[in-house]
Amino acid sequence: MSAPVFSIERLDKHFGGLHVTQGVSLALHTGERVALIGPNGAGKTTLINLISGVLRPDAGRVQLHGEDVTHQSQAARVRAGLVRTFQLTTLAQHLPVQRQIELALFEREGLTSRLWKSMDTYPALTQEALAILEALGLLAFAGLPTEALAYGEQRLVEMGLALALKPKVLLLDEPMAGVPKAEGVRILSALRTLSEDLAVLIIEHDMDLVFSFAQRIIVLAEGAVLAQGTPDEIRANPLVRAAYLGNEE
Repeated sequence: MSAPVFSIERLDKHFGGLHVTQGVSLALHTGERVALIGPNGAGKTTLINLISGVLRPDAGRVQLHGEDVTHQSQAARVRAGLVRTFQLTTLAQHLPVQRQIELALFEREGLTSRLWKSMDTYPALTQEALAILEALGLLAFAGLPTEALAYGEQRLVEMGLALALKPKVLLLDEPMAGVPKAEGVRILSALRTLSEDLAVLIIEHDMDLVFSFAQRIIVLAEGAVLAQGTPDEIRANPLVRAAYLGNEE
């Protein structure tokens, strides 16, 4: 197997006397779909913050494309291709959807100092923004402000902003958080359109989405990896069933 596009090795994090991340290691290869699950308090958010650069580990390292990025900033990791979404939407509610995607493209291309120019000056970026919206099923909402969209659609806009940055590794932090079940189908459909060249790590409580999307599942409990394997292996694992899945699976 080729070298992973992304990996973490024995990450540790303490908050005072609380050991919230305990020697966690994982790797993602190009095109792989991996889910990170675990009960509340398992340390999932802390781990994602360590991966994305919000927090610095007390021990261990983060590698991207074989390069150690453990001490690099969030912005540097994004430029290197490691992009995340967040549990809560952070969208500009009054700005049209297409414009928000275009602004992300401007940021990626280093053109934010030229925002005074008409978008007609950059037709390629306009077309790229529309292509992203079309892939996510949002083209009909391109001219609408975010506040006019349903919450599930807003989550898709947030995913569009992440995709505009051309990630190699995409961290999706609970894309179904707050989304009604009826809208969840659209989220899953959008996830299935993601490029096969993109490695995806999804943190999610919705087990229907996890078992439909992930090729591999990692279970976190009390800050450490409890188990990992294929969806069938995780579903059948007695430790996972006892700690998290219960008997309804």
